[in-house]
Amino acid sequence: MLAARIVVGLLGLFTVQAVLRSAVRTVVVPRGESTFLTTVTYKVTRAVYVLISKGQRSAEGRERVFARYAPTSLLLLTLTWATGTIIGFAMIFWALGGRTWRSALSLSGSAITTLGFHAPKASVDTAVSVMEALIGLGLVALLISFLPTIYSLFSRRETAVVKLDVRAGSPPSALEMLSRFHRIGWLGDIHQDWAGWEDWFTELEESHTSHPALVFFRSQRPNSSWITAAGCVLDTAAITLAVLDQPMRPEAAVMIRAGSMALRSICRFFGVPVDEAPAPNAPIAIHRQEFELLCGELEAQGIALVADREQAWRDFAGWRVNYDLPLLALCKLVGAPSTPWSSDRVERIHPPRLGRRGWVIDPPDTPPSW
Repeated sequence: MLAARIVVGLLGLFTVQAVLRSAVRTVVVPRGESTFLTTVTYKVTRAVYVLISKGQRSAEGRERVFARYAPTSLLLLTLTWATGTIIGFAMIFWALGGRTWRSALSLSGSAITTLGFHAPKASVDTAVSVMEALIGLGLVALLISFLPTIYSLFSRRETAVVKLDVRAGSPPSALEMLSRFHRIGWLGDIHQDWAGWEDWFTELEESHTSHPALVFFRSQRPNSSWITAAGCVLDTAAITLAVLDQPMRPEAAVMIRAGSMALRSICRFFGVPVDEAPAPNAPIAIHRQEFELLCGELEAQGIALVADREQAWRDFAGWRVNYDLPLLALCKLVGAPSTPWSSDRVERIHPPRLGRRGWVIDPPDTPPSW
């Protein structure tokens, strides 16, 4: 019996430390880190919402279902922390002896909620109860600080996404963005937009690795997503540099580098293998014929393009390769709505799987060679 109490007590200590480790690494550590408890909670919740979404006939219905996934996961994560703490300390109380499992569970629930409906008798029980109460209050304090931070970062991210809808349509596309800028006579000044998007990507990298739950928060508009917005802006800048007959502006190149680094950083957090220095002639998900069709559309609208189309294609592919696979992998991870040149071609990316350190997205087996 003594051996059983020792084993149960150690198991209780392990459970409590697992909860604290998950809470601290998820909320407190400046750079968010994956833990098994956090990952399993999100994975199970995701599986439930995928099952529910299969009953929806329309894309709008599926989007509404997945819009609830991230907020629900956050609430369930806090419930998981509280439940794990109660169970862990109940094991410890039982291991200390002198009570049944029901009494130990009641004392643990009383301690974490600080309601006092079950008072400890021995001094060691009182000490353990105070420790559990402090942990319970700490979890509440973390939640109070965590949720406003999450929604503040979400609001700042979505401001730019909604603004892009005005300029590039919904879902956004590089063709629509360039066309609208041309119609209003703003195409020559499009470089003025890139500094703002560079700042957006810089904050995106910091916030979506420090608080990875943000990756799964969906936009207010059903056809919009932070990752497809990123793809649209990067493609527009790449086309501007490679195709448009304009003076070379460094703002677009710097923004593409900032965006590529941000997407790669988020991919690394979720276990996606990324090439830090991809070859300029590596395969991309855009077909040469698609590129030619886009150039034809731009030319038909009276937009001046460079004469050497072959060099333009090589230049565009050289820019796109920097963010091509990270863009598609993140579109797959979040289940982004179908958008030209990004989430509409994620079939070659494997579905996310649960690894030892969190979500893992394997690279495609045989990327296409265009």
